[in-house]
Amino acid sequence: MDQAPDTTAPIAAGPHPHPHAHSHAHPAADAGHGLGRYALLPLRLFLGATFLYAGLDKLADPHYLGGLTDPASMAAQAHALAAHSPIGALLDRAAAAPVPSGLAMAFGELAVGFGTLLGLWGRTAALAGAVLNLTLWLSVSWGVHPYYLGNGLIYLVAWLPLMIVGTPHLSLDALMARPSHRPRPAAATAGPRLRLRRHVLLDGAIATLAVAGATLLTGAAAARSRPRTRPGPAGAAAPSASAKPSVPGFAAASVPVGGALRVSAPGSGDPVYVQQPKAGQYTALSGLCTHAGCTVNPPKDGRFLCPCHNSSFDAATGAVLQGPATQALARFGITRTGDQLHLGPDADS
Repeated sequence: MDQAPDTTAPIAAGPHPHPHAHSHAHPAADAGHGLGRYALLPLRLFLGATFLYAGLDKLADPHYLGGLTDPASMAAQAHALAAHSPIGALLDRAAAAPVPSGLAMAFGELAVGFGTLLGLWGRTAALAGAVLNLTLWLSVSWGVHPYYLGNGLIYLVAWLPLMIVGTPHLSLDALMARPSHRPRPAAATAGPRLRLRRHVLLDGAIATLAVAGATLLTGAAAARSRPRTRPGPAGAAAPSASAKPSVPGFAAASVPVGGALRVSAPGSGDPVYVQQPKAGQYTALSGLCTHAGCTVNPPKDGRFLCPCHNSSFDAATGAVLQGPATQALARFGITRTGDQLHLGPDADS
């Protein structure tokens, strides 16, 4: 006679899971995993926007592509840095060809900026950004002591996380890697990997061309916006040395005794600090640091301080007090007509 099965026997060996185990399993860890996907997004946005701005700023600067005779040009700065840089030979080559070298740097920064912001070929964009910052560290920031005051090394290290993980979230890379969910006939299921690879390559090529086009258009628009100096008529006579300056003046009373007023240089628009150390005595010094072209801070405690690499200059003469700058600030002529002051050309040129 058949016996009824023993219903008291365990269904399966091993401990039974708690009925509420999944509902109470580490909710904080689950939330952290979701937010962790976007941990590098602030860094990515900062680096991408900064490189995009840097490229646009270079192309819009009328001095950037100038030759060695322009102290604010890329060529002049590269030449000045070559003597103290471990990549001095490379900098000398760049100074010898300022236009192609300058355009390569500016458009390279634009491409890195667009690629990083949009998340297209994220690891490649991060690698290119790291190479650009390695170059800046070995040139502009190489002479900065202590090392943490230079920004080249900081940017170089900041690219490393993106080089490791790329841009897998909120990016074109993620969009191209997403598999297609369109229904396919059974006969079309052969070689899915090959079709996926073609799909990714095609989408990547289209996105790359779009980003490259945006880079070129943006760079061209920035370059077109640069102020240009128009030559005068062929028969126009040059103004005499005693002629009044053609640039608008400014009130002498606006320059405080013992203080300084920041104005713009005639023609270039570069910053100039006009000072009045004693009543009725006026001097004018360029506000551009001779190291890398940054604008120095207003004079304080008898010196100008560059916020980029901590070069300092004597507020009275413009002489270098502390490097890495090696040349004094440029001096400008200044004349007074009634209650108006007028800047003349660079007195050191």
